[in-house]
Amino acid sequence: MKKEFKEMLKERGRTEMPNVLLVSAECAPLSKTGGLADVVGTLPKALKKLGIDARVITPYHRCIKNKYADQVEHMFHFYSRLGWRNAYVGLEKLELDGVTIYLIDNEQYFGDKIYRGGNAEGEQYSFFCRAVLDVLPNLDFQVDVCHCNDWHTAIMPMLAHTQYRGWMQDKVKYLLTIHNIKFQGQYGFEFVQDLLEIDRSYYISDYLEQDGCANYMKAGCVFADRINTVSPSYAWEIKTPEYSEGLEGILNARSAQLTGIINGIDTKVFNPYRDPVLPARYDRGHLKGKAVCKAALQEQMGLQVRPDVPIFAMVTRMTAQKGFDLVACVLDDLMSREDMQFMLLGSGEERFENFMRGAESRYRGRVCSYIGYNEDLAHLVYAGSDFFLMPSRFEPCGLSQMIAMRYGSIPIVRETGGLRDTVTPYNRFTGEGNGFSFANFDAWEMRDTIRNALGCYHNEEIMHGLINHAMQTNFSFDLSAEEYARHYIWML
Repeated sequence: MKKEFKEMLKERGRTEMPNVLLVSAECAPLSKTGGLADVVGTLPKALKKLGIDARVITPYHRCIKNKYADQVEHMFHFYSRLGWRNAYVGLEKLELDGVTIYLIDNEQYFGDKIYRGGNAEGEQYSFFCRAVLDVLPNLDFQVDVCHCNDWHTAIMPMLAHTQYRGWMQDKVKYLLTIHNIKFQGQYGFEFVQDLLEIDRSYYISDYLEQDGCANYMKAGCVFADRINTVSPSYAWEIKTPEYSEGLEGILNARSAQLTGIINGIDTKVFNPYRDPVLPARYDRGHLKGKAVCKAALQEQMGLQVRPDVPIFAMVTRMTAQKGFDLVACVLDDLMSREDMQFMLLGSGEERFENFMRGAESRYRGRVCSYIGYNEDLAHLVYAGSDFFLMPSRFEPCGLSQMIAMRYGSIPIVRETGGLRDTVTPYNRFTGEGNGFSFANFDAWEMRDTIRNALGCYHNEEIMHGLINHAMQTNFSFDLSAEEYARHYIWML
């Protein structure tokens, strides 16, 4: 154990690190729709190195049953009260890659999609929160800290400190991590009352009410012992009206308990030296394999196989939040004036998908798209591209820019959230930097930044320095885990 942690624990009259239960709607590799799953799947492994027994509790989704049912151990079952309903709660246990994962089983709520949308989703995760709280005293594991993630679990601290007051659940400490404040879980008061029977005195703006609705994220921000989000810059941004989605009041009131902890990536999974899906392996000292990957990407995607032309790539959802409207605004200008290639992997709004199909037709051999998602192809895009574009309107953390740098693809990002915190813009006077960035959400500013990157591409010394700096940047989850460990100890 680190000396720092020993001293912190001693101040709190403890010798052992806290036991932590991560509560999440999804967890990689069991269930995944986005970056939340990657964080919850990777963080416990990094915490284990620090001596923290960190376990996960998540719904037993249909996709998990289909793949892991024969590895799951049934622990017990009971019925939990959900308003007027008596809902079955089965607790299953799975050991995977050294991590203990508890699974809440209920076929009615988790036998279909991970997220059902609308009121159905609200009922799904109201049940999940109730089930987890009822399970806590009966686990084969004494929980010191419940680490809740996003709105789907944000109501837990409120329920624990009100309906379970004086019980074991009330004595547990609660950390709420906001991965994306845009999604808050907002429902009508009567709907929530029917499910969770919250005392009506809490349906006011001091606690649960926001814009005439019961807001689960707000409740979590009010009642959690500490709050964090997934980058220091985003922690500052969400205290402003521009980014807070209406929650700037409570977040400023709790600013002393609000911090930002940058996410990491699984450096074993994302490793160009050992990646099994790449046609050639490489590291920052030996980049010949990257050239092989580039040629393979061009050939596979129907691009002209030219080592001298830079590939600008995106692996993204095609939405306005991800800045794709900026891309649509200037791509024709860039392709008509510059010697470059552009490749996209992703899906999203129909208008943007149609735009990419049209651009692919107009610039055949220079523009290509894969509408959908393919994990193996994503790895090849990271390895084969020269530049990786992320012009997000907002980005709480972002993982793609970290993965791109790990593979030596130079990021071009808008300075927001985690993109600002992880990408240091190239300084032509000192040679420092691991990417390029632009400040304003403006298509022409993005275009000029791309042109700046193009100007650097043909200078071998500059590109070698950029790639070297990018690939040696440490994005291991070990750094994030140390910061989370400090938070857990502070909460004891």
